[in-house]
Amino acid sequence: MVDTFAPPARRALNAHTVLKTTGLLWFLVAVIGQWLFAYYVIAAYGPRTAGGSWASWDDVGLIQGYTAGDLIGNLAFVSHALLTAVVCIGGTMQLMPPIRNRFPAIHRFTGRIYLSVAVVMAVGGIWMIWGRGSRLTDIGGWGTTINGVLVLVTAIVAFHFARRRQIDQHRRWAMRTFILLSGVWFTRLGYMSWAIATGGAGMSRSLDGPFDMFIAFGSYLLPLAVLELYFLASDSRSGGLKLATSGLMLWATAATALGVFGAWTVMWSPHV
Repeated sequence: MVDTFAPPARRALNAHTVLKTTGLLWFLVAVIGQWLFAYYVIAAYGPRTAGGSWASWDDVGLIQGYTAGDLIGNLAFVSHALLTAVVCIGGTMQLMPPIRNRFPAIHRFTGRIYLSVAVVMAVGGIWMIWGRGSRLTDIGGWGTTINGVLVLVTAIVAFHFARRRQIDQHRRWAMRTFILLSGVWFTRLGYMSWAIATGGAGMSRSLDGPFDMFIAFGSYLLPLAVLELYFLASDSRSGGLKLATSGLMLWATAATALGVFGAWTVMWSPHV
């Protein structure tokens, strides 16, 4: 709680502590959700792929997983899917201060791998959407395409600042890359939290309902906007802005937790 009778400098410090605490709370929930998603991807696709049962990829409700006679496309898909587990686990670990501060050499090495994988996944995802037809609507396809392009931009800029040793700028661009690269994850959480909260208002099986159109872009633009506001509040001297943003972070934490619960219950655990 912020003491309203404390000196302005102390109130600002307290508000900043509240902001950092709510940001950490969201991150902890995100780590749980991302690692559950990684576990699902490995458990659902790993044994099927290793056992040669590629056609069973479609048993987990994909738009387009296995295609008979398309070796390159099938390999691209399963590589993309399994790399998702890598970025979920690797991305969260890159953002953990204890690991980053205690093992800087490892952080730099794995960071290069993470950004390289981000570029590969962005390019591969765009190719699968338009070259392989892995989409149900063009709106959804364009939403994911723009997401991929933004990942390419932020990953390149993050690497640029890392090479110049501008660590603060690098860290922020790396966080933007993390948010954007989590677009598919946010999409699943968004669908489930919205379905639980509203009963599925605006959703369609063919993914052409009002909410489907929104989530095609909002799945990454909304979390990115929250991150930018968090950066703004962190830099600001305004205790009011910090507290207001802290409230937003609590809302984001609750929505993320609800989405993780729904995704694990409905989308992921049945296929593990």
